[in-house]
Amino acid sequence: MNRVDRVKELLTADPYAAGLGVELISVDDDRITIGLDLEERHTNFLGVGHGGAVFSLADVAFSLASNAAGDRAVAIDTHIVLTAATQPGERLTAVVDEMTRGRTLGTYHVVVSRADGRTIAIFTGTVHIS
Repeated sequence: MNRVDRVKELLTADPYAAGLGVELISVDDDRITIGLDLEERHTNFLGVGHGGAVFSLADVAFSLASNAAGDRAVAIDTHIVLTAATQPGERLTAVVDEMTRGRTLGTYHVVVSRADGRTIAIFTGTVHIS
């Protein structure tokens, strides 16, 4: 199965991502881009985008990229820095790049941004590959 079909299959099989409203934007040999239209249901009590929604978008991108090769990969470490707020009605995108991948470990970098180009989060994650 090619990489594009594998990523589509993984995303289709992810009920959490579907519940969030995550959409696949593009897949190529080096990166995967997904998107999310931020809705009221993604906000916190302050009325801004919930950090958990932003983390979840980055985590879905990380999961897709780390499992695209076909081997089972599970997160063993993640870190996120939130750099700007989001508002309902904004389109968020997460772009993930594979930084390293060995036989048993892989490291990934995700940048989440708003449609205006502002980076709102930087995420790094490491997986165990089995």
